[in-house]
Amino acid sequence: MLRYTLLRILGAIPTLLLVIALAFLMVHAAPGGPFDDERVLPADIEANIQAHYHLDEPLPQQFLRYLSGLLRGDLGPSYRYHGRSVGSLIGEAFPYSLQLGAMAMALALVIGIGAGTAAALRQGTVFDKVVMGFAMTGISIPVFVIAPALVLLLAVKLQWLPAGWSGVTGMSRYVLPVTTLALPQIAYIARLTRASMMDVLSRDFIRTAYAQGLGTATVVRVHAMKPAMLPVLSYMGPAIAAILTGSVVVEQIFAIPGLGESFVRGALNRDYTLVLGIVVFYASLIVFLNLLVDILYGAIDPRVRYR
Repeated sequence: MLRYTLLRILGAIPTLLLVIALAFLMVHAAPGGPFDDERVLPADIEANIQAHYHLDEPLPQQFLRYLSGLLRGDLGPSYRYHGRSVGSLIGEAFPYSLQLGAMAMALALVIGIGAGTAAALRQGTVFDKVVMGFAMTGISIPVFVIAPALVLLLAVKLQWLPAGWSGVTGMSRYVLPVTTLALPQIAYIARLTRASMMDVLSRDFIRTAYAQGLGTATVVRVHAMKPAMLPVLSYMGPAIAAILTGSVVVEQIFAIPGLGESFVRGALNRDYTLVLGIVVFYASLIVFLNLLVDILYGAIDPRVRYR
């Protein structure tokens, strides 16, 4: 297991370095500069500003300097928030995104696994068709369509829930954004669980368990659930990535002061270090979570790490 884990870690490092390099190049290839919309400055003052932020250095040297800062945990200074570092800005915004993403993922797992398992046990029935119909609908509709529709129905017309985050306290403010993020993942997880559970329930060891007189609930809980969850566990990495990237849109719609809102604000303000820092942070988080999923998969299924 240790060798399997080390190999996965070694494989994740080049991926992360490639993402950092591409993000750095794309940010520096963007037209304009972080100080272009300021008033016209004298040439010597502009040169001093460029020198202060090391923008006068060649691009490879800037990249090596940025990598050196990353190794020390330094994401650099913000161009727009004077005296503030990118790390401190991310530290303030990330708890909101983490809360939102964790709640959405938990909701998606509970409902998706439950609905998929129930549909697999009632294959071909009306319940199965209804669950799969909702799943296909959830997969087809993007979050930027789901969010306004939920706001229009539940907040504006029925007035059951707040339409935004500002000025609202309590758990009610989480309902719409968490539901918006969770619905597509519920659909994917329900379909995966149903297909996997149907495959596992057709195996010989399941028939043997039934032949021993065990009830359906016991067979599913003790014998079928663990192998059926392997595809769902594999999907956890892409699911978390989808929730993190989807939160950029959701946080803008519901005015949540998370990383998504900070990313958009940084892009509009040409705060390129903030944009780059958020991209690197998101990439590192996604790589780490995918690595964690790989390790958990190997722990659950010994055949993977043996190969």
